[in-house]
Amino acid sequence: MGILNVSSINMHFGGLQALNNVNLDVRQGTVHAIIGPNGAGKSTLLNCFVGRLTPDTGVVDFDGISLIGLKPHEINQAGVSRVFQTPEIFGDLSLLENVMIPAFAKRDGSYRQNLWAPLRGESKIRERAMAALADVKMADKAGMIANTLSRGDKRRLELAMGLVQEPKLLLLDEPTAGMARADTNATIALLKEISATGLTMVIIEHDMHVVFSLAERITVLAQGTVIAEDEPAKIKGHPKVQEAYLGGTHS
Repeated sequence: MGILNVSSINMHFGGLQALNNVNLDVRQGTVHAIIGPNGAGKSTLLNCFVGRLTPDTGVVDFDGISLIGLKPHEINQAGVSRVFQTPEIFGDLSLLENVMIPAFAKRDGSYRQNLWAPLRGESKIRERAMAALADVKMADKAGMIANTLSRGDKRRLELAMGLVQEPKLLLLDEPTAGMARADTNATIALLKEISATGLTMVIIEHDMHVVFSLAERITVLAQGTVIAEDEPAKIKGHPKVQEAYLGGTHS
C-alpha cells in the first residue's frame, strides 16, 4: 500500500466517460508520473484527488484518510498541495507575500478576509516563506512583485507556495509547460533536489524528457483508462505506449 491509493474510479460528464475503472498506487517518497494525450483524463483524475471533482464511484485514500467528499481546503489540511498548470499567483504582491498567504491558509484552514496585518507581523510564517523561496532558489527575489517575473520564475514561485505548506504529497500539473529548454532543465534539477528530501510527488507532464528524468514509476492513461503502469524502462518498451505516446524509442 502506498501513500495514495486509488481504486475503481469512474467519472462521467453526461454521456462521456472521462475515467474508466482507474486504479493507482503511489508509493511514499517516490515521483510518480501520469502521462497521456489531451483528453486522456489526467487532469480529471488530479481534480478527484484535490476535491474539485467527486467521482461517480471509487476510492481515493491518502495516508489512511478517504478524500472522497472532502472539500479542497480539508484535503490541503490533510497534507496535499497542488501546483497548477497555469500559475495561480497574486500578481500585485511580492514573492514573499505570495508564499506567506498559503502558509496562513494551511495553518488556519482557509484564506483570511484580512490578510495584510498578519502578513507583515508573523515572524514564523515569514521565516517559513523565506525558507520555501530559498528551496526554489528565489530568496534573493523575495521583495519583487510577482507580475514582473518570467513564466519560468512564476512556476517556481507557485512551487514555493506549495512547498511552504509542508505537504506530504505534492501534485504538479504540467510543471514545465511553456518553458524554454534551459528553464525546463533547471526545473528538472530543482524537482530532483526536492524529491531527494523524501517528498512524494505526482506529476502530469507531456514532455517525455521531463518524465523520464524524474519519474520512478509511470501510469499511462488513454481515453480515461489505464493502459500501462510500470517503471520507466518498462514503460519505454511497452508496445502500446510506444505506438500511442512515445513514437518509438526515446533516450
